Amino acid sequence: MARNRNTRTKTTFFFFTLFTITVFCYFTPVFGFGSSPSLPSHSHHDHSHHNQVTARKFEIANDMFWKDGQPLQIIGGDLHYFRVLPEYWEDRLLRAKALGLNTIQTYVPWNLHEPEPRKLVFEGIADIESFLKLCHKLGFLVMLRAGPYICAEWDLGGFPAWLLAIEPALRLRTSDPAFLHLVERWWEILLPKVVPLLYENGGPIIMVQIENEFGSNGNDKAYLHHLATLARGHLGDDTILYTINGGTREKLDRGTIREDNVFSAVDFPTASDPWPRFELQKEFNAPGKSPPLSAEFYTGWLTHWGEKIAETDADFTASVLEKILARNGSAVLYMVHGGTNFGFYNGANREDESVYMADITSYDYDAPIRESGDVDNAKFKALRRVIKAYSAVPLPSVPFNNEKTGYGRIHLQKKEFLLDIVDRISSTDVVESENPMSMESVGQMFGFLLYVSEYAAKDDGNILYVPEVHDRAQVFISCSSEDNGGRPIYVGTIERWSNLTLGLPKTECVSNISLYLLVENMGRINHGNYIFDRKGILSSVYLDERILNQWKMIPIPLNNLNEVPKTNPIFQVAYSEFTDVSAHRGAKENVTKEPAFYVGRFSIDKVNLVNDTFISFRGWGRGIAFVNGFNIGRYWPLKGPQCNLYVPAPVLWHGENVVVVLELESPYAELVIDSVDQPDFTCTSSKSNLHRLEQTTYTI
Repeated sequence: MARNRNTRTKTTFFFFTLFTITVFCYFTPVFGFGSSPSLPSHSHHDHSHHNQVTARKFEIANDMFWKDGQPLQIIGGDLHYFRVLPEYWEDRLLRAKALGLNTIQTYVPWNLHEPEPRKLVFEGIADIESFLKLCHKLGFLVMLRAGPYICAEWDLGGFPAWLLAIEPALRLRTSDPAFLHLVERWWEILLPKVVPLLYENGGPIIMVQIENEFGSNGNDKAYLHHLATLARGHLGDDTILYTINGGTREKLDRGTIREDNVFSAVDFPTASDPWPRFELQKEFNAPGKSPPLSAEFYTGWLTHWGEKIAETDADFTASVLEKILARNGSAVLYMVHGGTNFGFYNGANREDESVYMADITSYDYDAPIRESGDVDNAKFKALRRVIKAYSAVPLPSVPFNNEKTGYGRIHLQKKEFLLDIVDRISSTDVVESENPMSMESVGQMFGFLLYVSEYAAKDDGNILYVPEVHDRAQVFISCSSEDNGGRPIYVGTIERWSNLTLGLPKTECVSNISLYLLVENMGRINHGNYIFDRKGILSSVYLDERILNQWKMIPIPLNNLNEVPKTNPIFQVAYSEFTDVSAHRGAKENVTKEPAFYVGRFSIDKVNLVNDTFISFRGWGRGIAFVNGFNIGRYWPLKGPQCNLYVPAPVLWHGENVVVVLELESPYAELVIDSVDQPDFTCTSSKSNLHRLEQTTYTI
């Protein structure tokens, strides 16, 4: 029928189509904000489509980035898919779009995707392909930080902890053949997933980073060369590889691999004048191949337990960004949105032999998009004003903050002592040896490991000394012949940063006394020379200056971000018989130093929306919290600064919600926690972490 239409109809249709195409082309921006062509499917394509895809090109020339023959100023931001629930990926990306960004940079943490050797996880929060495709759908370009080392304030810098169990010990971040073999095996899995998502193949990925800030601590160029060769073997010669190093000559010299045509980007303190750093950057790239790029433009900073929450001045940060953009430099905000260290994946730092500093659960980072997604803040507004002035297209409108709800007071009941679940752990999971073994050696990569031995009592008590414990051991003793049935008694705590002897009290016991050391992995070091950070008891244990032998190592199975153990005490405790708490309100806990599980419930009525919330742990000691089985992270209000843990709405549901609290030290006597509608970083802290950018010295 269409063939019988008259010429006038054809002509009208032709000009309408031509007009539509012209308008579309005119308003399609060249700076990466517009929608990109659809990702290629796995089916065969005709030649015209193939030519269209291969015409896509991202390159570096004349000290500029070029996308499809047009100059590109990268205005990007780091946003880590593994710190945001998948249900919120789009929300956070749209907020980054409203800030004016055209590029997203993200790390790939090896340990999230391969928590055990050859056990691969690419679902849920580890579904990197879906995240990258979503970036593409929303019109972002992507800079992918493939590792294998990432730093990121993430446990072990993204390396799987099981690498630390291999004997002889691997030399991480070197050309050690045993280490490289495992890196090759991992990249043989990861990089083929990346190939369809490369820009030249129709995807969003314009560059792939190898390693990270190697110039700060590394000294093995053969390792970097091997990574570059390996990456090109998977990704092809057209993909731009890049490195990021601190903007000093020494760091760039150690971390740059010019011979392999790898683009060298820089990072540096926000207080620095950026342009001398960019001039130095040119010396480490080929002529014409050095577009100025601050690949980590710091919008804030990290925070350790015991510090004040890190803060940076909004207007000062924005003014430094403008210095870069005004001269056609590019920058990637680190972070645009920090997110949360859910589960046990937070990292740690160590300045010397005696100083160990674990990161808090929140990775808010004082970023323009706050931990819960809020954008109504001074930093977002200041940065957006600057970016808007240099954007080639109008910025989207700024979305409202997501609704947050305080669901009120939650009454808890003590359900079970932690040490009592030991009886339910299969004997096949218990490891026995003459001397203590590390957590990694017994297959307990995160959380807690219980070390058990026994000794004969002395009339005047005993002296316990553990030279090397990572990171914190709570010590208990028990006598099975006592009237309390051998209930463990808390003796004291041994910490890696203040390791002292511990006096064991005089105990009249007919039998031998059982000794328990509950060791917590508080997060592996992610940066610096001490990154090989095994956990647990790493030395002999001395009792009255004699080595104590015959140990049992008992893993404590707890939910992690991407793992649920076969034996799951959280669910057993959560859904055990629950007494009506209204009958017990006002009752106070008989405070004990023995770790225990506490359970509470709260309801969300079906007529109300399920919103984000925060749980306040003011008055409690330190521990781990789970909401509906999801590990929302560690709390430690006695140390501070974080008082409240963020609970994203996707974790909750209408009806009854269950909170399980593993309190390690001192439960709040009233046995209550509170669901509130805002974060709180004002709990007790001992030292300042206020980063005044004009004075701060960074050690990246």
